[in-house]
Amino acid sequence: MLNILLLLLGAAFVASSAFLFLFKQGRRDVILHRIHIRRRRASGSNTPPRSLSPGKKQPEDIPTPDYSDAFPPSRRFTLAEIPGLASKLDKTKEKLVAPPEKKECVPFTTEIRDAKDTMFVPCDFSVAEIKALGDFPDYAILSGVPLPQPYPEFDIKKAKPRPYRPFRWAYHQTMSLTKLEPDWWLELEDTYEQRIKQRQDLFAKHGKAVLDALPGSELACKELMEMALQFLCARYPQYFRLDKEKMVFYNGILNTESDLKNTPPLHVLLNNVPEDFAITLRDPETGYYSFRAGMICSALGWNVATKIGLNLAEIHKPIPDYKEKMQFSMDRYFTKKPTDKAIQRGSWGLEVDQPLYMPPGDPHEKYRDVQMADLVLSRCNLRVDWQTLRRLPLSAAIVFNFKALFTPVEAFRDEPYIPALILKILNEGKKNLMEYKNTWHTEHVVKPALEQYAREQVEKGWVPKDWEPHTLDDSPYFPGWEEKWHREQGF
Repeated sequence: MLNILLLLLGAAFVASSAFLFLFKQGRRDVILHRIHIRRRRASGSNTPPRSLSPGKKQPEDIPTPDYSDAFPPSRRFTLAEIPGLASKLDKTKEKLVAPPEKKECVPFTTEIRDAKDTMFVPCDFSVAEIKALGDFPDYAILSGVPLPQPYPEFDIKKAKPRPYRPFRWAYHQTMSLTKLEPDWWLELEDTYEQRIKQRQDLFAKHGKAVLDALPGSELACKELMEMALQFLCARYPQYFRLDKEKMVFYNGILNTESDLKNTPPLHVLLNNVPEDFAITLRDPETGYYSFRAGMICSALGWNVATKIGLNLAEIHKPIPDYKEKMQFSMDRYFTKKPTDKAIQRGSWGLEVDQPLYMPPGDPHEKYRDVQMADLVLSRCNLRVDWQTLRRLPLSAAIVFNFKALFTPVEAFRDEPYIPALILKILNEGKKNLMEYKNTWHTEHVVKPALEQYAREQVEKGWVPKDWEPHTLDDSPYFPGWEEKWHREQGF
């Protein structure tokens, strides 16, 4: 899923760059000026790829861009909004937010506590300032992404995920990005206890294959953990509580306490948050990003051990045409991504049963090779990986997180338009995309059921007889989704 997210993200960025370059004359002039077109230079954050056509390859002689001096937008101005910080550092607010005259970057593999106080991280915070911020600073201010609103109606015993149906027609590889909804960054459901136990068991069995952190990622791991716990306490105060003085996190669902002083941050997340996280960090020598830490317990076809330590190009090396068509845009997007522009999207597949973790060679992979004669519809499920991508403010890490959500195909029966839309994709989707999605092993059972559901919905008047399947206006949802969702939860 990480590969798919990053690949589609690059596609979206190429498209937006193409629009600006081709149709905005003023913007085009700025671009041409910045890239010094006479020198045929390929670097620069505003430079679109030379080939904007999906069917063409970029020239092979384009030099590798230099991003060593490319940084994300500074967040120094937020320091003035942190109460007491200026006096703690013995500075005026004006002096505190002033840009540094000389910026020495923290080395890639150096832990923040071992770095010189005068060194800086990519978003322009110094090591001394990060230390002064202490534990659990106000990440809403620092990042520009507000904390969620409390959810008093939430009942973990009845909670269902929102019914994500990220189906699109015409179906092609686009990112389908939307702005992150801050209230839903981490979404809990009634499988919470089951998933936490399942993930703990996976870590006990597979160790570093599902959870690992390389040197230099300590600040990012701690920052991510603190942001996640702040979110849980703000969103679900009836279940979670944080004691900052004792550095203890109380989980009222599991009736557990997490010692934050002595438990590694990723382990705290493993024991409390049923989400997967992949942390990428900027190499100050090159400006490129690589996968430095993560907890991935629901990957299909890969795991942490196969990707840890690789940069984006190396991660995507097996993907056809990535180097020729996507690498430039992807690397450039990561260099400039702001902290306050978090995004969300969903990807989907059809599965037999509910495979959560399926590394290469897993026995469950054999199900994808055959159409089982005895397969019944009740074993067929939609798997949606609901994903977000955001930059953390202090470490400047770019964090990708997702969770696997399973819905029985039988649930589509009362969801208007969904059966016909899926059928359109399964029957007419681009061959190579559908082969990559790998739904074939379920289609001999799923398609007849969807055909029946689609006919019923027309007969009931839910769907016009002449409706041509297309992406729904409320995508990734369907008409009446909130009513069904509330009904399933008893309110």
